[in-house]
Amino acid sequence: MNVEEVIKTNKKMPLAKRTLIHVALVANKLDEEVSAVLKPYDISIQQFNVLRILRGQNGKPANLSTINDRMVTKMSNTTRLVDKLILKNFVNRTICLKNRRKVEIVITEAGLNFLNEIDGILFEAEKKILKNFSDAELHELNELLNKF
Repeated sequence: MNVEEVIKTNKKMPLAKRTLIHVALVANKLDEEVSAVLKPYDISIQQFNVLRILRGQNGKPANLSTINDRMVTKMSNTTRLVDKLILKNFVNRTICLKNRRKVEIVITEAGLNFLNEIDGILFEAEKKILKNFSDAELHELNELLNKF
């Protein structure tokens, strides 16, 4: 991806600015690619992220704070995401019996089945997105990104 072509400029940018714009453009492209894969399933990236977090709980309930802390994209509308997943029957929300102020959220069997259904499709999409990188390059890229 050529930054100057994408933003349609002929001006030479300072390296730091170009780098930050480049990272933002790549993030947007990744978001678009994954969103396109999820669109036929009527689920957003954020909803998908919540489901994966809950699957990682291995049957243990999570609260909104736990989910929000683990979200790839931090959002203030985690409650709304969970509400949408409840309507799809992918998660259940209950009041904790020991602490009535605590709300517990668990993934349902339907949610687990849904994730199992699209795991392979997303795996293929990830392979396609990263097809121009060798494993060594991906390791190097991850090391560089760790510096953030």
